[in-house]
Amino acid sequence: MNTIPTIFNETIAPYTAVGGKERIASTGISAVILNRPGHPKRSFLSELEKTGFDNIISIESCSPHYDIEELAGRFPFVRFILPESELNLGEQINLAASELESPLFFVMHSDMKIIAGGTARRMAERLVINPDEPNEQSEQKTVFKRLCTVPLILNANYETLPSLLAPLTQKRKIRTIFFDPKNEGDKSLYPFNGIGIYDRQRFINTGGFDITLKNSHWQLMDFGFRSYLWGEEIALNLHLKLSYDGELNPENYSVEESYKRFYLKNLAPVFKSDYSHLPLYKFPGFFFKSGEDIFSAWEDFKECRKWVIKNKYRWKSDARSVINYWSIN
Repeated sequence: MNTIPTIFNETIAPYTAVGGKERIASTGISAVILNRPGHPKRSFLSELEKTGFDNIISIESCSPHYDIEELAGRFPFVRFILPESELNLGEQINLAASELESPLFFVMHSDMKIIAGGTARRMAERLVINPDEPNEQSEQKTVFKRLCTVPLILNANYETLPSLLAPLTQKRKIRTIFFDPKNEGDKSLYPFNGIGIYDRQRFINTGGFDITLKNSHWQLMDFGFRSYLWGEEIALNLHLKLSYDGELNPENYSVEESYKRFYLKNLAPVFKSDYSHLPLYKFPGFFFKSGEDIFSAWEDFKECRKWVIKNKYRWKSDARSVINYWSIN
């Protein structure tokens, strides 16, 4: 089992950055594009340019790109990230956050377009609690509403997709269900496909995505649970709308290595009044369900126990409280 990251982006995959030397605005928000094959970049980048984002990070695939230099000349405010190997969803978002300086960043896929929300400046203003920007005379910092704000997502026919997610337990197993966005501030366990506006500093403080979880479902689940367990929230903004040409991918709930780590990091810890711990009495149950030999299971358990100890005072609630929120509301 790979070592759980203890600091944000502790391990960064090799990559090359092209362009992005200019900044076209100072709104406090940049855009991050997770590219999908077959979707033209030029028109999409032109639309984002009109929206007025500070910068744009475009995460490419590791296949050869013959148009990047030309695009970098046409769009000098876009930084194209060319990884040497394919990156999972969390790796892409973590890497983009490392490349940015804006306090907010908006993650979207290349098969999407913004159909409502106004300019980038207006998007950022809606999320501000304290409107006073820091300056040389004041150390007061802008405070944003939450860790991640998710948009309404519509399909190609402009029908609203059930893109909010809630945890559900069935026969002592956990999964997620999709539900329709209805009210401003509706909470989601995690951002659908990673799409949303992130508070960069909060994102870094919570450790971002655990890139050692290779299954994207459990990677998102880990990020969402950790966010709520540590006192953050992920919620809807009805003013922000994106259309999406893609299909809803079926959730992969397979109980495999990614699930085991998710379980040990999020469901197994016991929360006391102001800290959490992973007690030794949890090991026998984990071992018998893990399908591993006792030595491998112990190494996995010990690794996660060390991570919980390191972060024990970050917990604000337990997993049961997180799950019960959606069953009550």
